[in-house]
Amino acid sequence: MKIRIYYEDTDAAGIVYHANFIKYCERARMEIFFRNGFNFHEEDSNEHFVVRHIVSDFVAVAYLGDLLDVTTKVIERKNSSVVLKQNILRGEKLICSFDIVMVYVKNLKAIKIPDKVFEIMQNQD
Repeated sequence: MKIRIYYEDTDAAGIVYHANFIKYCERARMEIFFRNGFNFHEEDSNEHFVVRHIVSDFVAVAYLGDLLDVTTKVIERKNSSVVLKQNILRGEKLICSFDIVMVYVKNLKAIKIPDKVFEIMQNQD
């Protein structure tokens, strides 16, 4: 998913504030489902993912006006969780990388990830 950096994303020096990279990853994860016509809110099932764990590695800075690309790859699937690798790049240059554990819950209790949900995640671009 492409992300353009706007003034609101940056500090006084025009550098992206580090917490915004986490927001960009969240947008990219949700966009995978939206592109496939799946909206957790419309499902009215009270099922969704929650973030369990994030490990971040900030390698370089991004600036006002940059066009970044957020990539998402499934690393591992367990019964109720999935491990993702999300990278944010400017062209070929790695800006930051995240290892994220997401848990699938219903009424705030972990449940098995439905196959249709996992297939959407696994088969995204």
